[in-house]
Amino acid sequence: MSINIVDKIDERVMVNRVLVSVSDKTGLETLIPQLLAINPKMKFFSTGGTYTRIKGFLGDAADACLTQVPDYTGQPETQGGLVKTLDFKIYLGLLTETYNDAHRQDLNRTLSVPIDMVVVNLYPFRETIARPDVTAEQARGNIDIGGPCMIRASAKNFLRVAAVVDPSDYDMIISEMKAAAGMTSLELRFRLARKAFDHTAAYDRAIADYLTDVAFEEVSGCYNR
Repeated sequence: MSINIVDKIDERVMVNRVLVSVSDKTGLETLIPQLLAINPKMKFFSTGGTYTRIKGFLGDAADACLTQVPDYTGQPETQGGLVKTLDFKIYLGLLTETYNDAHRQDLNRTLSVPIDMVVVNLYPFRETIARPDVTAEQARGNIDIGGPCMIRASAKNFLRVAAVVDPSDYDMIISEMKAAAGMTSLELRFRLARKAFDHTAAYDRAIADYLTDVAFEEVSGCYNR
């Protein structure tokens, strides 16, 4: 197995493209306009309900800056939204290294673009299993797949990408970007990566604990076979 070892990065990265896909939409109506105020040329990719929310508060301004992920990838969402962002162009955009010539050739070959920030939080698994009447099938349906993948990819590539998982961080991020003319620092991206991996680890721990505790009879009773 070959592993990319990186020895050259940019201390500060201008945020030009942001992927936004959130279950908790708290603060979006403040975050997105402030990001646009910092960099009026910023572009956003988004999915489903998040796209609808952003388009709603941006109004006509959305036409110039907001793109649905299926329009970018060329692949429609599957029924029920099972597959939305699990696409080569998305992950190439997240994992691309700035000074890697092969990665840049891949971007050109696939008409992909680097993504500089990901704003993602996950399906409410803990809230779902806390309901007294929850079924094992309802719990299974609330296991997020695309969200953790995007968080992990962006957090791994903190060399260039900011992974944002907590709405309570929005004000801090905006403040730091304003002070840095729209750029993120390596120190900020590293702090966000730490939090992102903690976020996905806690999410997976909750799923593993639930599956450990739930009786097989409760699971099997959900399905006709």
